Order: sequence, then C-alpha cells, then structure tokens
Amino acid sequence: MVVEVESFSGCICCTAPIPNSKGRIYIGFTVNPERRIGQHNAGRHRGGAKRTSGRGPWEMVLIIHGFPSEIAALRFEWAWQHPHSSRRLSHVTRRSKKESSLQFHWRVVSNMLQVAPWSRLPLTTRWLKQEYKMDFEPGLQPPLHIPVAFGSVRAKKQKPKEVEDKQNGEENESERCVLCRGDREGKAVRQNITTLVLVFCSYPALTHLI
Repeated sequence: MVVEVESFSGCICCTAPIPNSKGRIYIGFTVNPERRIGQHNAGRHRGGAKRTSGRGPWEMVLIIHGFPSEIAALRFEWAWQHPHSSRRLSHVTRRSKKESSLQFHWRVVSNMLQVAPWSRLPLTTRWLKQEYKMDFEPGLQPPLHIPVAFGSVRAKKQKPKEVEDKQNGEENESERCVLCRGDREGKAVRQNITTLVLVFCSYPALTHLI
C-alpha cells in the first residue's frame, strides 16, 4: 500500500545496485519521491542530479520524512552528505573498510536521529526496499516518537489556497444570517441599514434595521 503524505519534505537514500557501480550511494532532498527517482534515472537533462546522471539505474531504498519545512530537510540532507563537516556529528567515525557505502550512511543517519535538533522532530524512517533494510545498532535506536515504516510513500497533491478558501467560504455561507452575515455565535460581520424597519434575527441577541 502506498502512503500519501501532505506537505512532503524528505531526505532520500538511493543506491545503484549493479556490479560496476561499486556500491554508489546518493543522498538527496525531495518533495516528491516518485518523480525524483524518475528524474535521477532519466539523467541530468531531465532534472536528475549531476552525481546520479549516467550512473544508474538507481533505486530509492530509504527515506527520512516528516520535516516541518524544506529548510529543515535541506539542513538534514547536508549533514547526512557531509557528516565529518558537521559539528553535531563529530563523534561519528569514518567509514571502515568492512562497511559498504549503504551501511556507512545508515550508521550516520542512525546517529543523526539521536542528536538535537533532529531528535526532536516528528520524523519517520521509511524503508522502501525490504532487501536493503537494516536494523538500528545497539545504542543507536531512535527516540520513541520516530517510528520505522515500510513501503512506498507518495506526496499528496494540495489544493491551491484560493480554491480551498473559496470552498470553506461556501461551506460557511449557509451558517450565516442573510441580513447581517452573522455566524452561529451571533457575531455580525456586516450591517446594512436602508430603512427604519426593525427585524428580529433568528440568531441570539441580534436585531436589524432595514
């Protein structure tokens, strides 16, 4: 089952699982995972990254999502790409000869999820490919509010703000007095006085001069 997420902002981990790729890994940012993996495999001329162009085919295997903003996700992406340049990850040792590139980047992100400010964010760790799934090492389990999920995720399309506002306005229209535009709480938002005829509104404590 594909999970749909509104306002999607995530950091992705892609791998090129072919013999001559030498375990290449790409860490990136996206607001649309399905579209982004297609761009990487189509090449740089179709919107893919320079580092992925002509080096695939690529598979998206892991996504960290749930960031409150694109800026927060981009900062996470940079630290994941450059762990030894981030002061928050100075304790993370360099990749060992026994580690694959995917194993190393998993160890990096496992440490990131334990460090502020990322440990406080409402993130989700999502594996897309069961055959690549790895468990957290002892002592590197994430906080309880950061779950591990499985399966595909899709960015849910959002309605344009003006359309949403219009629909909300139409829904609320039936809740208002036709004279004063007052809502159920009896708040008048407009008054039109044309003649001195007193009319009692059906809403509490309101009268109108028409």
